[in-house]
Amino acid sequence: MIDNLIFLAPAIAACVILAGILSYFGNHILTRGIIFIDIAIAQIAALGTMTGLLLGFAEESFAVQFVSYGFTIVVISLFAVLKSKKMAISQEAIIGIIYCVALGLALLLAERISGGSNYITKTITGNILWVTWKQVTFTLILVALVGLIHVFFSKKFIEISENIRDKKGAENKRILELLFYITFGFVIVKAVFIQGIFLVFILLIAPAAIVRLFTSNWKKRFIWSWVIGILGSIIGIYISYEYNVSNGPAIVCLLSTFVFLAAFAKAFKKILERKSVSKFVQNIKE
Repeated sequence: MIDNLIFLAPAIAACVILAGILSYFGNHILTRGIIFIDIAIAQIAALGTMTGLLLGFAEESFAVQFVSYGFTIVVISLFAVLKSKKMAISQEAIIGIIYCVALGLALLLAERISGGSNYITKTITGNILWVTWKQVTFTLILVALVGLIHVFFSKKFIEISENIRDKKGAENKRILELLFYITFGFVIVKAVFIQGIFLVFILLIAPAAIVRLFTSNWKKRFIWSWVIGILGSIIGIYISYEYNVSNGPAIVCLLSTFVFLAAFAKAFKKILERKSVSKFVQNIKE
């Protein structure tokens, strides 16, 4: 038992750290209504990594990560600037095109890289069981730095997310938007290296979506979405280890199930409330 915990400890630590920062960003993304920006940026990060591999850099090297960060920051900065302008094409359409182009280019590059198809699978599903304490440490440092920035500007970021279409103070908003998306991009690149695209996407959206069903309070949303992300990740890691199944898909399926169960619970609660009101009215009439 102790040996198992020692082996799983880095994976659990990584999930605790990333579940927190991803669910935080997920609450903002849901409120802004740009749901698929995260999966598009995750795919851009993977494309950057594959480009680094094609250039001959080692998979875990600083050079590969530098290329991946470069790709991500350029694309997400362009998106942050363009989204503030009036465009004939919707944001979701642009995000979808970015994702498809990034995936298409990644598939083409995979044909030129030894073991490219295996790497495509790895970037999609991830393999968090093999994360190292070194990766966990660097992730914690990055998340701490990003967290400090977002604590300092928390009220302004929340205000922008809640009033995303308000054009007042457009110049200041543009700078803050750029800061928001650049820090988001840094987190996504690091998370994709460890967890894979699908797991990053579900940790961003699922916990935030569950909590949003029951509260609109930002503080409660941040705390409870982090708790749900941690629980889903730890249970998923245990299932993956115990039953020898892929860890990423296990956590994705588990958190997705949580979303549907929460939605049913919310619907059932509404039905009970309606019945209680109806019964109360009937008793008054009698």
